[in-house]
Amino acid sequence: MNQLCGTGVALVTPFNDDYTIDFPSLAKLIDFTIDGGVDYLVVLGTTGETATLTSKEKKEVLDFCLKQNNNRVPVVYGIGGNNTQLVLDEIANTDFAGITAILSVSPYYNKPSQAGIIAHYKEIADACPVPVILYNVPGRTMSNMTAETTLALAQHSNIIGMKEASGNLEQCMQIAANKPDDFLLISGDDLMTKALYSIGGVGVISVLANAIPSTFKAICHGKEKESRKAAYSLLEVNDLMYREGNPVGIKNFLCHLGICDDQVRLPMLRASLELNQLIKTAAQKFM
Repeated sequence: MNQLCGTGVALVTPFNDDYTIDFPSLAKLIDFTIDGGVDYLVVLGTTGETATLTSKEKKEVLDFCLKQNNNRVPVVYGIGGNNTQLVLDEIANTDFAGITAILSVSPYYNKPSQAGIIAHYKEIADACPVPVILYNVPGRTMSNMTAETTLALAQHSNIIGMKEASGNLEQCMQIAANKPDDFLLISGDDLMTKALYSIGGVGVISVLANAIPSTFKAICHGKEKESRKAAYSLLEVNDLMYREGNPVGIKNFLCHLGICDDQVRLPMLRASLELNQLIKTAAQKFM
């Protein structure tokens, strides 16, 4: 799974003013990020506003991304949820041709026990025809996957990695110190990318890489001085991406770059005038 090292871009789903999917802009975004040096695409993760897409729209977006990508880079597809059986049903009804792995978020809202999280993921890994990447994001799920839980799941032959977005470096170190050699520790936080590399991480699944893929190429593949400088360049802009919710910030950034409109679906709203100006100013440094 070395092909899933470096930068995975968590693609946004561009919308028109009437909230329909803007496929021409999605094509532009895919080409922009691949040309900018991302190592793989992550289709329909949280940043893709998956929660607001219908099953039909999800299939249309996946099919379009696979076609536009044209086998240039690997594709990771988001399939997860808090109803294990519905996740299994979605896996059963998905055509995995062209998909390298799935990214599956830890169950949210239910707040299961650690044993329940392990049982959930084992069912998914047993059923999925492609490898599974775990995704721990307590800020969204209200439930942290402990290092012990991750390490237990890392023993499953079809679970190949973890997108870690807990923000807990000690927890990440526990995983890095005790994981199997081929288990991928992936940053789920753009600012933590360099820190995770230092303890054995292999890359990032990034929000900001939608807009500044070359910066993440430098972070993940540049020489140390270049990599550090690129990482420090994120300090001002990163916080703005989440001030009014994700993907509000990154879509606004992309709008300033002329790649897509910043329309989002309710309950999200477009960036406020204040945030729009802050992002516009921060974006100038990357143009």
